[in-house]
Amino acid sequence: MDYSTVIADQVAAIPRSGIRDFFELVQGRDDVISLGVGEPDFRTPWNIREAAIYSLERGQTSYTSNLGLLQLRKLIAEYVEGFFNVSYAAEREVLVTVGVSEAIDLALRAMLNPGDEVIYHEPCYVSYSPSIAMAYGKAVSVSTHKDDGFSLKASELEKVITPKSRVLMLNFPTNPTGATIEREDLEEIAELCQKHDLMVITDEIYSELRYDDPEHLSIASLPGMKERTVLLHGFSKAFAMTGFRLGYACAPQPLIEAMMKIHQYSMLCAPITSQAAGIEALQNGAEAVAEMKQSYHQRRDYMVKRLNAMGLPCHTPGGAFYVFPEVGHLGLTSKEFAMQLLEATSVAAVPGDAFGACGEGFLRCCYATSMAEIVTAMDRMEQFVETLK
Repeated sequence: MDYSTVIADQVAAIPRSGIRDFFELVQGRDDVISLGVGEPDFRTPWNIREAAIYSLERGQTSYTSNLGLLQLRKLIAEYVEGFFNVSYAAEREVLVTVGVSEAIDLALRAMLNPGDEVIYHEPCYVSYSPSIAMAYGKAVSVSTHKDDGFSLKASELEKVITPKSRVLMLNFPTNPTGATIEREDLEEIAELCQKHDLMVITDEIYSELRYDDPEHLSIASLPGMKERTVLLHGFSKAFAMTGFRLGYACAPQPLIEAMMKIHQYSMLCAPITSQAAGIEALQNGAEAVAEMKQSYHQRRDYMVKRLNAMGLPCHTPGGAFYVFPEVGHLGLTSKEFAMQLLEATSVAAVPGDAFGACGEGFLRCCYATSMAEIVTAMDRMEQFVETLK
């Protein structure tokens, strides 16, 4: 049977994840030090795991409201108001989702008609363009550059806005570059969104993990922007809860209602066990987050210093847990460098072009791994780079 005739066109056109394709090569190799998968190396704090266990022991195994447990939504609303400086009504403006990935899909499907353009900045998380395509939108990328710290500039954004532009997707701090954005730049972008009537989906999953400037500014908090913004956040990164698959969306009630309708017919609700863990995380998780952040900060500083010293120019990222050094000047493509590094040293990192064409010439290295492994990986990488000079 010719299955090409039964697979939907928009799905057939979507490429496989460049991250996953690369890491299939290292499966089953115990000798590999991975600087690749964007996942905290810390275990979920014990009190959060215990809350999940206790919820099971009490027999909490049912469905919840489609929107999520009201207690969790109230805590989310309190947290968002305190951290992001935006106020939402827990009863009708907060939706608990199966990770931020589902929230992205819901937001796009709730707002897009076929052919609507969605603007996003690259290098970026690998799912953005495919998610837009699966929602029948048209993905329009804006390149960011090392000289600007990989931040998005309003002048570059305005160049790609057309009458078909419908949504702007933001992600600061950014995966894969660790980029943050200055208030002035974000205010100029907000002005453009209002001028051109753009909606905004802002993925702020790394917002707690900022280092040199701890203040995090969400575009949703700027004047006139709450009404046109879907703020996405979750528990995976800061609380080391990736496997719990717990995220949330905050937005004006009509947008949440539209997203909830899709959610109730697809996912129904996020797992109640994960929601119980989320309640504990918001009530008693701040100290653990601070400790993990301090460790990431130390690792970032060490890795940036080592990479620059070995001749791989690397900007100092303001957030997340990635560095994005240049490798193109060594005469290899990003993929060639990553493959040869893996074969020669058993150190795995992700080619920059996996995150968009403007990522070519760079390498994503994740420092969410132990300091001991980072030291060994940097020693091996330095030896490898010497062989290329």
